Amino acid sequence: MDIEPPSSSPERFKLYDELELLEFQDKFVIKSHQSPNHGFWINRLDGSINVFDDDGDTFSGSPLRTSTIYGVVGTIRLVVGTYAIVITSRKEVGSFLGFPVYRLMSMRLLACNEALRFSTAQEKKDETFFLTLLKVVESMPGLYYSYETDITLNLHRRSKLVEGWTSKPIWKQADPRFVWNKHLLEELIELKVDKFIVPIVQGSFQVAELKLKDSNATVTLFSRRCTRRLGTRMWRRGANLEGDSANFIETEQLLETEEFKFSFLQARGSIPLLWEQIVDLSYKPHLRVISHEETPKIVERHFHDLMQRYGEIVALDLTDKHGEEGQLSAAYAAEMQNQQNVRYVPFDFHHYCGSSNFDNLKILYDQISEDFEKQRYFLIDRQGNILEEQRGLVRVNCIDSLDRTNVTQCYLAQKSLNLQLQRIEALTSSECISMFEEEYGKFRILWADQGDEISLEYAGTHALKGDLVRYGKQTITGMIKDGMSALSRYYLNNFQDGIRQDALDLISGHYNVSRNVPSPFRSNNFEPLTYLPVASALIIGGLTATTFTLQQAGRNTQHYVSSVLCAGITAGVMAIVKANGRHFCSRPRLCGLL
Repeated sequence: MDIEPPSSSPERFKLYDELELLEFQDKFVIKSHQSPNHGFWINRLDGSINVFDDDGDTFSGSPLRTSTIYGVVGTIRLVVGTYAIVITSRKEVGSFLGFPVYRLMSMRLLACNEALRFSTAQEKKDETFFLTLLKVVESMPGLYYSYETDITLNLHRRSKLVEGWTSKPIWKQADPRFVWNKHLLEELIELKVDKFIVPIVQGSFQVAELKLKDSNATVTLFSRRCTRRLGTRMWRRGANLEGDSANFIETEQLLETEEFKFSFLQARGSIPLLWEQIVDLSYKPHLRVISHEETPKIVERHFHDLMQRYGEIVALDLTDKHGEEGQLSAAYAAEMQNQQNVRYVPFDFHHYCGSSNFDNLKILYDQISEDFEKQRYFLIDRQGNILEEQRGLVRVNCIDSLDRTNVTQCYLAQKSLNLQLQRIEALTSSECISMFEEEYGKFRILWADQGDEISLEYAGTHALKGDLVRYGKQTITGMIKDGMSALSRYYLNNFQDGIRQDALDLISGHYNVSRNVPSPFRSNNFEPLTYLPVASALIIGGLTATTFTLQQAGRNTQHYVSSVLCAGITAGVMAIVKANGRHFCSRPRLCGLL
């Protein structure tokens, strides 16, 4: 059920939901199934894009191939060629306020780079590297879109739209912070092919149907990832000079009944200071706070933006209060003393909750309950009348703003859900969702699945502590999965995320390709992907030889010398690798840390 505009309002804008792709020797043609005279074609030689004229376009000859696609993600120009990215499969995953929402399941690159054969050797090499990055984009998780409505705006903001707003092209309705393919859509926007322009959100979309006594309700959990500081776990930490924080996500929990709609917003994001944690083959790389004269202004810009959008802010810091995390937390606390209109609440999650004491989050809730209940939630009735407005927001962070953050946000969301259900008398004042085992299980699964999806996008693995959210306790299976995820994170952080970061910087427009700048892929240093296997082979071979010679030492004294020699060589190689750990890791090449 949606908030429909008055009957006198213009018709709601809709996108074409099925397209025909025709592949000719010299061009790609994309047109609507519903309106075959509407479309455009891309020249495969120079990448120029041409819109059909009013009568449509006719093309001589038969296409080499014809297929159905479900949207155009966008276009991007590299060193020589132009590449269109199209949606080849989708899955309907639910509805947002009555409108179908789809998960993007697969993409395909359409290469318009025939001119590449006239390019220099270095240009061909660079184009190959950039194409590798676009291939990474094809497997990006957590991408959602709708043909019938804008999904970037939460219910509260949608309710404030002026009459007729929904008749505008969907890309014009969208909040640019949450349009994942914003940069890729620029050329299509210039061509004014509005019905082909699909704004895509990266994040998580989960839906569950609840039945509480005689009441039926739908709970939708929608997390929207901000694109301003898009990146991977180790290569996008903290904030940039404009105050945009890494891994910033707005999470909306919607509760819909026959008569009412509730919306409850939370946010997460990296600590908005300048800080870094550069991978160097260590399991836990050193964390460093960067001293900068702009730091106070960075924090001020960050929270000013949040207050303008959401109202009063409670900044909840879940980091440890000792070690390097403690130093970062102390630096954050010091800066927050100057933020008069923001309440900063430090809570050492590991100290109070450890690995399984989930119930101890009540200690935290007792500290913020007054502010939390004052912020409330957003509520409208079926006619669209506003009965309650959310007056503020809890902004949560830990180090990654993933695992501890998800557990805590789930706890706060449950508190808000109880208040909402009591408000409409679906529950009495003494009842709560946790008393209904089956429905409570559905609610927890929503948050656990969301935590996994957000973690995959930032860290490359499922969330840790997922069983705390899913089952309310730590399990043996959960501990094993956490261990596997931790090892996977180590591998990805050290050997994959540099490439993934470059792919994100490329498609988000933080790096613009130009033939007039030196190649970012030329390197005067050794290549880690070339030397790391050699170093690994030397270490493994040295350990094997040391073990073998030690086993033989009892038979021949000379084997003692061989053992010492092998052990010494192995230790030397290990020391060299450790000392040059940063150089052996996958590092982004396109953009700096800020």
